[in-house]
Amino acid sequence: MNAKLEAWYQQLEPRERHMVLGGGIIVALIILFMLLTPLQRQVSAAQVRFSERQRDLLWLQSVAPQLATLKSAASTHGSESLVVLTDRIARGAGLASAIKGNQQSEDGSLSVHMEQAPFNAFTAWAGELVQQHGVQVVSASIEATSTPGIVNASVTLRQH
Repeated sequence: MNAKLEAWYQQLEPRERHMVLGGGIIVALIILFMLLTPLQRQVSAAQVRFSERQRDLLWLQSVAPQLATLKSAASTHGSESLVVLTDRIARGAGLASAIKGNQQSEDGSLSVHMEQAPFNAFTAWAGELVQQHGVQVVSASIEATSTPGIVNASVTLRQH
């Protein structure tokens, strides 16, 4: 078949040969353009996605320390409810007898009321909840009593 095509091409006039050759080159360029254009679009889209992923990675690396802190805070109390957590830490701080009541709200916050609590033990209890267990103090009311170093307190807490 190649010989027939070559024989046909050779019997053309020189002007016709130039037209056929030029037309072939134009068709080849059109086909090449049609193949390269979608490829170029895909490469450009991939470059945009790569840039976005790089920005996301840089952001994640910048917040990694904060995420690690939150993870460690979450892992220390696991699936323990806020009521159980506050009670357990209060017992450890020697505040079990000072807790006079607690009430959990629909929004997940917990109100704890203490009477005749040693102030140092109260602050240690609240500090441990916040620093080691990721509990947030929403509000607190602390009143001095007639005995130095002893307070009555109402605290509203929320787990992150």
